[in-house]
Amino acid sequence: MRNLLPILLLLFHFSFAQKKSNLPQQQWVDSIYNRLSFEERVGQLFMVAAYSNKNESHYRDIDALVEKYKIGGVIFFQGGPVRQAQLTNRYQSKADIPLFVGIDAEWGLSMRLDSTYRYPWNMTLGAIQDYSLIDKMGMQMAEQSKRMGIHFNFAPVVDINTNPKNPIIGNRSFGEDKIGVTNAAIALMNGLQSGGVFATAKHFPGHGDTSTDSHHTLPVVNFDRKRLDDVELYPYKELIKNDLASIMVAHLNVPSIEPRDGFPTSLSYNVVTNILKNELHFEGLIFTDALNMKGASNFKQPGDIDLEAFLAGNDVLLFAENIPVAVQRFKEALEDGRLTESRLAESVKKILKYKYKAGLHQYKEIVLKNLFEDLNQSKYDAMNYKLYENAVTLLKNKDKLLPIKKLDKESIAYVGLGDDYNTTFVEKLNAYTKVTEIKATNIDSVLVALQDYSKVIIGYHRADGAWKNHNLTFKDVMWIDKISKQNKTIVTFFTKPYSLLKIKNFDAIEGLILAYQNNDFAQTVAAQAIFGAVAMNGKIPVSIDEEFHVNDGLITSRINILGFEAPENVGLDAIKLSKIDSIANYAIAKKMTPSIQVLVARKGQVVYQKAFGYHTYENQIPVHNSDLYDVASLTKILATLPNLMVQFDKDKLKLDTKLGTMLPALKISNKANATLLDMLTHQARFQPWIPFYKATLDSLGNPSEKYYRSTYSKEFPVQVAENLFIRKDYNDSIIKTIAESDLLPKKKYKYSDFSFILMKEYLERVTSKKLDQLAYDNFYNSMGATTMMYNPLQKFDVSKIIPTEIDNYYRHTKIQGYVHDMCAAMQGGVGGHAGIFSNSLDVAKMMQLFLQKGNYGGHQYFTETTFDKFNTCYYCKDDNRRGVGFDKPQLGESGPTCGCVSMTSFGHTGFTGTMAWADPEKELVYVFLSNRTYPEAGTNILSRENIREKIQEVIYDALLD
Repeated sequence: MRNLLPILLLLFHFSFAQKKSNLPQQQWVDSIYNRLSFEERVGQLFMVAAYSNKNESHYRDIDALVEKYKIGGVIFFQGGPVRQAQLTNRYQSKADIPLFVGIDAEWGLSMRLDSTYRYPWNMTLGAIQDYSLIDKMGMQMAEQSKRMGIHFNFAPVVDINTNPKNPIIGNRSFGEDKIGVTNAAIALMNGLQSGGVFATAKHFPGHGDTSTDSHHTLPVVNFDRKRLDDVELYPYKELIKNDLASIMVAHLNVPSIEPRDGFPTSLSYNVVTNILKNELHFEGLIFTDALNMKGASNFKQPGDIDLEAFLAGNDVLLFAENIPVAVQRFKEALEDGRLTESRLAESVKKILKYKYKAGLHQYKEIVLKNLFEDLNQSKYDAMNYKLYENAVTLLKNKDKLLPIKKLDKESIAYVGLGDDYNTTFVEKLNAYTKVTEIKATNIDSVLVALQDYSKVIIGYHRADGAWKNHNLTFKDVMWIDKISKQNKTIVTFFTKPYSLLKIKNFDAIEGLILAYQNNDFAQTVAAQAIFGAVAMNGKIPVSIDEEFHVNDGLITSRINILGFEAPENVGLDAIKLSKIDSIANYAIAKKMTPSIQVLVARKGQVVYQKAFGYHTYENQIPVHNSDLYDVASLTKILATLPNLMVQFDKDKLKLDTKLGTMLPALKISNKANATLLDMLTHQARFQPWIPFYKATLDSLGNPSEKYYRSTYSKEFPVQVAENLFIRKDYNDSIIKTIAESDLLPKKKYKYSDFSFILMKEYLERVTSKKLDQLAYDNFYNSMGATTMMYNPLQKFDVSKIIPTEIDNYYRHTKIQGYVHDMCAAMQGGVGGHAGIFSNSLDVAKMMQLFLQKGNYGGHQYFTETTFDKFNTCYYCKDDNRRGVGFDKPQLGESGPTCGCVSMTSFGHTGFTGTMAWADPEKELVYVFLSNRTYPEAGTNILSRENIREKIQEVIYDALLD
C-alpha cells in the first residue's frame, strides 16, 4: 500500500489538473445548455445543407432556420469561396450560438468550391510511401478551411476499396490494403486536426466493397462480423486511438450487424451505439451521412428519419430536410418516453464542447480581404508537386528501360490516347530531348510512322474527375497492343489504376507507369520520371487482377539532370520571384528590348521559366519558352570553353600552353607566347575588336562583289545571311588580320573576342571536326539540348527564332536565324566567340553541367579538377575578375552581376542582351535572354538600367535559406 500511495497521489493531481484545465470549457457548455429551451437544444443537432451558388430565396430559408429553429450548423456544397464566406458571416451574425460549418473537402475545397485548391484523390495519395507528406497536406487543407471559417472537413474517407466496380468510393479511397489506408488516414487526420480543423472519418462501418451508390439506393455489405472487425473496422479502431474527432455513419445494409431486413446502418442502434460507442469506445461526435440520400430517405420520411437517427446514437443530423417536422417528432418522442432529457443532453453538450474547442466561444467573422490569394498560395503548388512526385508508380521496366539516359542514341515518338489534353506532358518530354508527336488517325498509319523510332511513349489521358469513366476503349487496347509489339514502348496512364483492368496481356509493354491523374502536376512529374529527373517509388494501392498486386511498384533513382519544381521545394519564395515579371514587363514597355526569356533553377530544379513580349515591336508574335535566341558571347562558355576543358582533361592543354604550340601557323606572330591562361582571362594584350566586315564593303557600304555572291557556289560557299555568301578563303584573312594586329602596350585585363576566335581554330585543328559538330557530339546531343546549335535555320523554322537586328550597315536585311555578330557571320555562323542559338532551358542545362562540375545525367564530361581550375580567379589581386573563360563577379562597384552573388559564381553576358550565371554556393542557375539589339543595337538601355542585374537581385532576395 505504501508503494501505491505516490502513484495514487500522482493520478489524483493529474485528474485534478485535467478538470481544472477543462473548467472554462465545461462552464461555457453548461451555461449555454442551461439557457436553451427544449426546441433550441434539439436545433443544435441539425446541420443543414447550404449553397453559395443559389438565389436569395435559398439564403433567406437558411436565415430562418438559424433565427427561428436555432440550428447547430450548416454543411456547404457548391459555390464560390467569397460568396460562401459572405454567407457564413451572414448566417453567423444571425446565430445566438455560433454555427458549426462543415464541408466535404476530401481533396481540398475545390471538391465543392470554384477558385480554390485541389489536391490529389485519395487513391493517388495511397501510392505515397512517405506519410509525412499527407500529414503536411492535411495541415494545408486545414489552413484553407480555417481561412473560410470551416470547422469540420468530412474527411478522410477510410473505406477500403476492395471492389473495383464500386461506383461511389473508388478514387475517394486510399486503396484496398487496410494498413495502407489506415496509415494514410491517420496522417491526413493528424494534419487536419493539428491545423485546427476537425477530421471526420467515413463511411462507417465501411463502404469500400459495394457495387451500388447509397445516394440512390441502399448498398448491401454481406461480410460476416469477423471480416468486418478484421478489415472494414480496422481503420476506425486505429484512428480512434489517435484522437479522431468525429465519424460519419453510412447508409448501408449490413445483415451481420443489423438483422432487420433493409435497415440502414445510420439508423441502427446496434451499429451506432453498441458497436461504435460501446465496443469501439468512440467518444467523439457522430454524424449521419446526408439524410436526403436515398439509401436512408427511402426508409423514413423527413422528421421521422432524423429522430430515428438520433435514437440510434448519432449526435449530428446531416442534411436534415424538414426541421419543423423533425422538432415536432422530437417533442412527441420526449412525451411518449422514447427520448429522454439525458440522451438529448449527451449529444447537445458534446456538440457545445466541440464548438468551444473550435473557438466558437470567441467567434470572429471571416475577413474577406485577400481571401482568394490566401486560398491559392504558391506553397500549395509546392506540396502538390511533392505529392505527385512521390505517387508516380513504375509497374514494368523491362531491361531497365527507364529512366531513358543515353539521349544521343535515341529517337523517341509520342502517341496520345484518350479524350483529354496532353500538352504539358508533350512539352515536358521535349524539355529533355526531341520527342515527335505522331497524330495519325488510324493504326496502320501510326505503325508505319513509328518504324524508325527507337522508343515510343504512349500517354493515356482521360478527364481528371473523381467519378469519371477512365475505362480504355477497344481501340485504346488494340493500339497499345499493336504499338507495343512493334516498338519498345513506355505506356503512361494518367488515370485511376482500375483503368488497367481492360488490358488482359501486358507482356509486350516494356515500360508501364501510373501517374494516376491528368493534370499539369501529374504530366510534369511523369515526363521527368521517364528521363530520370524524378525518382519513382510509388506503390499501386489496389490490385489489377493477377497481373499487379497491391503495393507493387519498382524503384528508380533520380539522375542529376534539370527537373521542374515549385520554388518553395528548393528554398525560394514564389511571391518574391514573381517580381521578375514586373521588371521584365517594364523593360519591354520602355522598349529596351522587344522580348525576354528568364529562367531560374535551384538545386537542379527549374522553378521559374517565362517568356515576355513579342518577337519584334511590330509583328506582335508572342515569345514562347521554346523560341531560340542568338545568345552572342554566351557562345564562349557554351561551346568553345567546354570543348577546351575536354582537351585539358586529355592533357593536350595546360594553362601555360602557348598559342604558338596550339596554332603552329602563329608561331612567328607577336602572339606566339600568349598562354592559354592569359588568353582566356583576357590579358594577353589582344586588341578588343576589329570590324573585319568593313574591309569587304564597297565604296557605297555594300558587300563587295570581290568577296560576296548572292548564291551558293564552290568558291563562295559560306553563308553570311539570306542571299549572301562569302568567299571560302576569307576566314584565313580574319586569322591573318588577328595575327598581324598590334599587341596592347601593357599586360592587363582587356576584353577581347580574339582569344575565342583563335580557340575555335585550335579545336578544329586538334579534333579534325568543325566546332558546331564538336559541340553537338561532345555535349548537346547527349544532354538533350535540342535547341542549342549554330545556324538554327538548318533545323528550325524561322518563326521559332527571335530576330536580332535590322542590319543597315553590312548585310542590309533583317537578321533572323543568322548570327548577329559580323565576324561569326563571315565564318559561316560558327564562331568561337559567337554563333550559338538556344532557348533559356538549354542554356540552363549547360550551366547546370558546370554547376555539377562536368557531370550531367550521370555522365562525366570533364573532371571536377578541370572545372575548378577554369573557375578560378587567378588575377583578382591585379583587378582582373575573370576566371579561365568564365566571367566572375565584380571586384569593385560595377560589373556583370547584382553584387549579391558568391565569389565562386561564374557566367557570361552577351551583346544581344543575354546573361547566364551559376552560383555553386546557392546552387542557383539564372538565364536571361533578350533581343535588345532589335531593331538596332544603338544605346544599350537594358544594360544601362541594370535590368539583368535587378532580376538577379530579386532571385537572391527570394532565397529562403
